[in-house]
Amino acid sequence: MSAVNDTKFNSAVFLLTGIPGQENVHLWISIPFCLISVISIVGNSVILFIIKTDPSLHEPMYIFLSMLAITDLALLVSTMPMTLSLFLFNSGEIGLEACFAQLFFIHFFECIESSVLLLMAFDRFIAICDPLRYASILTLPRVGKMGLVCVLRGVAIILPFPFLLQQFRYCRSNVLSHSYCINQDVMKLACSDIRGSSIYGLSVTLLTEGLDSLLIFFSYVMILKTVLSITSHKECLRALNTCISHICAVLLFYTPMIGLTVIHRFGEGSSPLLQILLGYTYVLLPPLMNPIVYSVKSKHLCVRIFRAFIK
Repeated sequence: MSAVNDTKFNSAVFLLTGIPGQENVHLWISIPFCLISVISIVGNSVILFIIKTDPSLHEPMYIFLSMLAITDLALLVSTMPMTLSLFLFNSGEIGLEACFAQLFFIHFFECIESSVLLLMAFDRFIAICDPLRYASILTLPRVGKMGLVCVLRGVAIILPFPFLLQQFRYCRSNVLSHSYCINQDVMKLACSDIRGSSIYGLSVTLLTEGLDSLLIFFSYVMILKTVLSITSHKECLRALNTCISHICAVLLFYTPMIGLTVIHRFGEGSSPLLQILLGYTYVLLPPLMNPIVYSVKSKHLCVRIFRAFIK
């Protein structure tokens, strides 16, 4: 189906984009995508299984890690079926309702992941800056309530997106920039006045990922201040080492996400290939790398995984 440019046409479907100009090798490109998806699913599932079955890991740090693993799996499931369908079967059509549903879940889990990363930063902040009160502040019931707040926050903030997009008439080209639907991409195809929706979308980005990343930065400023005051060089390095996994997770999530947001909103002349590569990095890299980083850097978790597989 070709792109539609008739200004009187209200498009019933959108066309997803793989890698432009590389359609003849889409089948081969699907192979690494399948491998990454399988590794990500297995890696996150193993972490969830180990944390669930080992009572010694029922601590705030690992519960937050399990929340991160669930969110990564959900984000992967929200994007990869359509992406693999496009590459394997050249099935790039998606209906409006399905597209709106997909973008809701993608942005919803993105919001939750940002919230969980903030909670993990708070966990490290309390553990290093106020260790004597750690157990009394981060009790398991309180951790559960924090997780519930993350979910409710995501629903409240992201739910208006599909309803706002449903009000628009889509009569321009119906070709999306990615192999999945996101708000900024779909909004560009509307021939209605999108200023209100655009302002709301920017506000959501600033008040979720923007605010969360700022609070994470401030928490690490306080952590660094506390660590540098430790006289023992060995204890200083040990404290910093407990943060490395989280810092990697933050960089893996926020770097491509911020880059993609900036390009969609302000980079009209940017390379389409750059948008596509950032888009794939944004959905594939965190679910793939987070289990690896945490398994390698957390000795306690690494030992438990090793023991589980050599029984």
